[in-house]
Amino acid sequence: MTTSDTDFEIFLVVSPGLETALRDEARANGFKKATMTTGGVTVRGGWHDVWRANLELRGATRVIARIATFRASHLSELDKRARKLAWDSVLRRDRPFRVEASCKCSKIYHSGAAEQRIERAIREELGAPFDPEASVCVRARIENDLCTIGVDTSGDLLHKRGHKQAVNKAPMRETLAALFLRLCGFDGQEPVVDPMCGSGTFVIEAAEIAAGLMPGRSRHFAFEELVNFDAAACQKLRDAWTPKVPITKFYGSDRDAGAIGMSRDNAERAGVSDFTEFRQQAISDLTVPSGPPGLVIVNPPYGDRIGNKKQLHALYRSLGETLKARFHGWRVGIITNEAALAAAAGLPISKPIGPISHGGLRVSLYVAGPL
Repeated sequence: MTTSDTDFEIFLVVSPGLETALRDEARANGFKKATMTTGGVTVRGGWHDVWRANLELRGATRVIARIATFRASHLSELDKRARKLAWDSVLRRDRPFRVEASCKCSKIYHSGAAEQRIERAIREELGAPFDPEASVCVRARIENDLCTIGVDTSGDLLHKRGHKQAVNKAPMRETLAALFLRLCGFDGQEPVVDPMCGSGTFVIEAAEIAAGLMPGRSRHFAFEELVNFDAAACQKLRDAWTPKVPITKFYGSDRDAGAIGMSRDNAERAGVSDFTEFRQQAISDLTVPSGPPGLVIVNPPYGDRIGNKKQLHALYRSLGETLKARFHGWRVGIITNEAALAAAAGLPISKPIGPISHGGLRVSLYVAGPL
């Protein structure tokens, strides 16, 4: 079992379909041996890297520290092996925990029974209290009779940065927005326009990237409740990120006045209101910002959310016509769940990236340009 800040496996969870983008982000941030697997990326490191992954990675959904792996083909064996783990090297006796298990292609097939065995082993061997609502979660994955024990070091999902308190319908998660921006080639050095900005996620995320703001700067993490947490060392990680003034601004617009109010409030909480601009307007009134070309990225309504296909095709067609007429030299990223809707924009779109799960739907990213 992992008991010190040595080299062990860290699993970065991501929406299936975005593994490549998260792997590239992990590598760009200096994480070792970043390797893709279904639904995530594995890296190697110690507890310092666990804290850093939670604080710094914009695309990860959660960070799991894998602390033990062993074979178990029946519940009594699982119980025996769980009791031998050095839980006191990771979990605190005075902090509550919970357990979640999944079973696949194994003799142990009942996840609830597996959870009960591991929970009881921790309670009786360590003395920590069990609470089904605890932020510290021990996760057991049993596949082909191989049990991998991990600790969820994130707590709340990592898209909850602590800034977006107001949201519109079907909001884009910050983690998804960050990876979609990366897949569109955005690196913080160009303007971004979102003409259907909703609660402002793309615009705010782009502004944060350009300003060098740490995504996890404003929130609490489950790793802060573990026995090996070093508050001073973690604060040094936070202090190492130096904000900067972006070289450009970031623009959002929407027909809904309420959405614009939400976006402005969210940008203020995120500390990027000085270099974001939100305006209530229709697609037909969209104008190109002064300065060099950049990226237009948009998450328009989908058929499954709105229902009227004729209106939707007209909306996408209007979007495409406006962009072709006014945004020469700009790239475009469109997120939608139907290839026919993307095609209705009439833009020279490339092969879609996806599908990716978003709000219970399967969406893809369509990239075009420069126009």
